[in-house]
Amino acid sequence: MSEITGFEKHDHSACISGSLETVEAACAEHGLQLTPVRRRVLEILLAEHRAMGAYEVLDVLRAEGLGSQPPVAYRALDFLTKNGFAHRIERLNAFVGCVHPGLDHTPAFLICRACSTVAEAPGFRVSRAVRSAAEPLEFEVERMVIEAEGLCPSCRDKAAA
Repeated sequence: MSEITGFEKHDHSACISGSLETVEAACAEHGLQLTPVRRRVLEILLAEHRAMGAYEVLDVLRAEGLGSQPPVAYRALDFLTKNGFAHRIERLNAFVGCVHPGLDHTPAFLICRACSTVAEAPGFRVSRAVRSAAEPLEFEVERMVIEAEGLCPSCRDKAAA
């Protein structure tokens, strides 16, 4: 399997369960509370490799009786992103579950403009290039979001047909 997760076919149930196990272990190790709502929000984000807005997440929580007010979803999303278990996709004002939780990394997000699938690719080379470009300007990069928009293989094939 490639290091990019989101576009290729893979064992999705293993992808979800592996991420959940890693997050549970990290929470136990660092004394973080993975409440039922936080866990369910992570499961919702991991269920599809596409970005979801906070209100989409809230709709699922509401339907399952886990909360009906926006702060419920926003607090859970804040916890997940703050601890590196989910990422905010700036371009879409939406969230995705991290496919490499527990790893200190700067992901690059590849966003399909047709189906909204989001793949998380390693962004260390791009991150290194930006930091190297900033160094002569004596600029210290504190935060970086790498996002690219285009067509995933499935949508590109559909467009070509």
